[in-house]
Amino acid sequence: MSTERRDLVEAAHVLSRLGLVSAYGHVSTRVGPSMLITPAADPATVTESDIVDVSLEASVLPRGAPAEAWAHVALYRARPDALSIARAQPTGAFAAAATTTSLTPLHGQAAWLGESVPVHDDAHLLRSPALAERAARSLPIGEALLLRGNGALTLGTTPGIAVARMWLLSAACDTYLAARAAGQVHPLTAEETASWRAVGDQLLPRLWHHLRRNGERASPATAHLEESLT
Repeated sequence: MSTERRDLVEAAHVLSRLGLVSAYGHVSTRVGPSMLITPAADPATVTESDIVDVSLEASVLPRGAPAEAWAHVALYRARPDALSIARAQPTGAFAAAATTTSLTPLHGQAAWLGESVPVHDDAHLLRSPALAERAARSLPIGEALLLRGNGALTLGTTPGIAVARMWLLSAACDTYLAARAAGQVHPLTAEETASWRAVGDQLLPRLWHHLRRNGERASPATAHLEESLT
């Protein structure tokens, strides 16, 4: 089996262990004019032989592909820089997307999601090319998209980085909700955000390696978001 398939299986299993999905969710990676995507199945149970190959020019999804694979296809078409995508439903994402139209970073690592995280204001499942293309247009730049009433999508250079960003998005939503409840929402400045984004490519792989080793213990609610990064 290919390295890409092995990486997708590992990413799906970690996504599940982190509690970011239940029976629903998927991870994909771009491979030339196609993508490989985990199937319409519990991410915790995915094997390499389950991975589905989907052409980015497809007009019909192949058997086994999740119906929302259209969201991945649309993002790969719209974003040539997108190499991998994670689709999940962090609990905090539902609440955050119901209370804001854009999530600005409140802590440094959240800047690795984008200068801000837009909210796609449509709770329909992205089960058609048209609905998926509308969602893709909501993310012209940045690496994360909240879907009101429908979870989130994150981008990465690898499946693991996409999953690491999903974990960060969950943490960012939890942080926003806690700060909003306390009445103390104080976003990073543009300069602060830029300084964190400048080191994201260097530091995100370290987060992924941590999550893949400690997925069963790690939790956005308990991890130290601002631990030393030296």
